Amino acid sequence: MELRQWALQALCEADPGTKAALATALHASAAQAVLSPTAPVPQCPLPGRPDTPRLVHPARVPRRSPARPEGLAALLHAIAHIEFNAINLALDAVWRFEGMPREFHEDWLRVAAEESLHFGLLAQHLGALGHAYGDFEAHDGLWSMCEKTAGDIVARMALVPRTLEARGLDATPQIQNKLRQVGTPAALRAVEILDVILRDEVGHVAIGNHWYRWLCAREGLDPIAHYGVLVERHAAPRLYPPFNEEARRRAGFSTEELAWLAAQPTDRPD
Repeated sequence: MELRQWALQALCEADPGTKAALATALHASAAQAVLSPTAPVPQCPLPGRPDTPRLVHPARVPRRSPARPEGLAALLHAIAHIEFNAINLALDAVWRFEGMPREFHEDWLRVAAEESLHFGLLAQHLGALGHAYGDFEAHDGLWSMCEKTAGDIVARMALVPRTLEARGLDATPQIQNKLRQVGTPAALRAVEILDVILRDEVGHVAIGNHWYRWLCAREGLDPIAHYGVLVERHAAPRLYPPFNEEARRRAGFSTEELAWLAAQPTDRPD
């Protein structure tokens, strides 16, 4: 099957386990797949997803303490939801954007496969705690930004991997510290899973950085100045410290970009 058509088929798939398996298989076979220069036309609502979890406004997602079993399960569910959306985001990049080198599509297939691994690890751990993906409410912030940037590949690379996914580089160590304080076997297993996710997410953000800069060079844009324009244009969420500068540097953020980030207003809204 043609690579972009296969990616769209996986994106349309509603069952999370089947979607993850399709993304993994596509990545494994990508080198042998034909790549069309034209994006296929969707014949389904995007993205394909199950009837649950019920999606609500981010402020309405209940906050629970991971020190309690139900709270730990809710935290794992929230991260699993992020990883499920990240599979969709990567598959969307593969099928949607035209005029890009084959390496672009293969990079995002790699991301889709690794996000599928993350989702599987979290779903398995949720199952060990007596829960499943869909048991808790969730929000749709990641996919909303995907829709906002559907017509602008530069904005997609700037605001999804380099902004929303990069927030995970900052947040994951803080979550791990809280889980270590809980100290139960289930919490410590979650720390181990987050180690895998953090390791891979550095690479995913690096892919976003690479293609954002490649696109800026192609279009004669200054990466730092244009990033600020895109943040305002698409009302991207504001990022707050502390920032994981070590992980961000490994993901390809320059000293100038980190300085720009540190110079932004840090007052949180009430």
